[in-house]
Amino acid sequence: MSDENTAAAPSQSSRPSPIAPMAVREKFMTEPDLGAGNFLDHALAANPNRDVPFAFSHSTDHRGRVVLRGHSLTDLAALRDRYAKWYNANGVRPGDPVGIVVPEGLEPIIHFLALSALGAIPAMINDAMRPDIMVRYLDHVGVVGVVAFDTTGLAAAYRKDPQRRPGFLALAAEVQAFDAGHAALPDQYPYKHEHDDVVALIHSSGTTGTPKSTILAHRQFWDGKQPRMTRFPAEPYDKLMSLMPHTHAGGLSYFLTATLLGLPTVVMGSWTREGVEPVMEAFQPTMIASFPRTFVELATGELPVKGAAKVHSWFNTGDSAHHGHIRRLITLGERPAGLIKPWLLPSEAAAQAALPGSQYVDGLGSSEMGMANFGQVWTPEVPRNDRCVGKKLETVTRAAVLDQDGAEVPDGTVGLLAIQSPSLTPGYWNNEALTKSFMLNGFWLTGDVAYKDADGNFYHLDRTVDVIDTLSGPAYTLQIEEILLADCDELVQDCSVFGVPGPSGRGQVPAAMVRLQAGAADVTEETLLETANKALAGAGLTELAAVRVARDPRDYPLGPTGKVLKRELRTRFATLFTAQTPR
Repeated sequence: MSDENTAAAPSQSSRPSPIAPMAVREKFMTEPDLGAGNFLDHALAANPNRDVPFAFSHSTDHRGRVVLRGHSLTDLAALRDRYAKWYNANGVRPGDPVGIVVPEGLEPIIHFLALSALGAIPAMINDAMRPDIMVRYLDHVGVVGVVAFDTTGLAAAYRKDPQRRPGFLALAAEVQAFDAGHAALPDQYPYKHEHDDVVALIHSSGTTGTPKSTILAHRQFWDGKQPRMTRFPAEPYDKLMSLMPHTHAGGLSYFLTATLLGLPTVVMGSWTREGVEPVMEAFQPTMIASFPRTFVELATGELPVKGAAKVHSWFNTGDSAHHGHIRRLITLGERPAGLIKPWLLPSEAAAQAALPGSQYVDGLGSSEMGMANFGQVWTPEVPRNDRCVGKKLETVTRAAVLDQDGAEVPDGTVGLLAIQSPSLTPGYWNNEALTKSFMLNGFWLTGDVAYKDADGNFYHLDRTVDVIDTLSGPAYTLQIEEILLADCDELVQDCSVFGVPGPSGRGQVPAAMVRLQAGAADVTEETLLETANKALAGAGLTELAAVRVARDPRDYPLGPTGKVLKRELRTRFATLFTAQTPR
């Protein structure tokens, strides 16, 4: 490893910058063969600063201090090649899917790079997935082997059904300790990818049944990211903190970008505030990329003023965020006066006087969409505009709101959000029928309910599976949550709204599971319901039929990627109005 520092990341003034020169970054935009399967090799060949550490892992020493360890492009290539020799020695060949079940951080990325360099297909799996579900998923994918941090649970699950056991089930420590001195690599190495070669499989939450397996392809997953080479903030002082799971498309996307830019980036292995805030204080990032889960924690309670002192941009992707959380985060940090567009920090803006506060770039996206396809920028000066995710980004060929038959609906009419984009997934692995179910009239359905205004702004109201079919019409859970988080924030720290069967004759009704603010621990559910419904009535939205307070973490179920599992809440409270529900 190239560099190790305790308590602080290396100062950019005390060493050469790892950031690629602009001429190199511009060339990346037009490289015909560059893609998700070989971006490290392109960065290694073109960046003259290839030996300067840019990717940082983190740990805590015996004194409780944060230790940041830096890795250069050269370091990453050496690690990748060593891992690739192990896989090659164990019979992994081009096109073979391999399950990767290791803790978050830099480690899953090294396995991704190694398997990609062999032309194999890493099936990236969040290690928080239940072993029985994991086995079903691995069987669906058809992996030739699995590398895991701990094989105990998997081995036990496979003993119950040995026919499903793949060719190898190996500990990650075995790969890390492999003596590669006399091991060989294939004659063709790194593998030369075709544009449509599959480079990774990314799973959905998998809380019920077998998770969906989204395909990432070599060129498809690079499409749309080209403009970031010149527009993404990459000044000499910039540093990125990536809090996303790096077994997910979002984490891989930001690491791909950072690698080509040579942007100093700490790759986090933890998403909780307890794990994140000390590293923020040590690394002093100017940008933080995350799913909403961590931003919710950072925005509640005492704000992380020290760790966010230099932050000018918060990048959110996946689900769109709530204004109640955004408005607290953008009071932190400072930003150049010209910093006003998604993914853009012009060099001339850096010379302008800094403004107090930061920007929050709310990007609606998913693994299937390849990257964020909508982007709304919030700053302290931007007025509240609930559920607005902005206009389509230039990566999107076309965005529309459709009816059930695939026809575009008039502006202001709620319908199915759909896009056309070269960044879209080729489909779901081993499931052509599921792939076709998301296609309508030449569009890909994102699984969201939305509407568009006359200015081309899109408003994200809900996931299609979460819409509540009340007797008076559809109620959108994200709209209701927006009011609770922004207008009842003295009581509500976080919440999840979901539909349940109401009393006889009332159809579906909305209920909410609420996490209270620290100072509201004694508030009753009755008071909370009254306060929430007063705010909802004022906003002209459907009122809640019930509120439950999460007194224990188990009351607020989260999936492997940190999303609240509304399906579990719907099941748990399905008989709320017809029978006694355990509390």
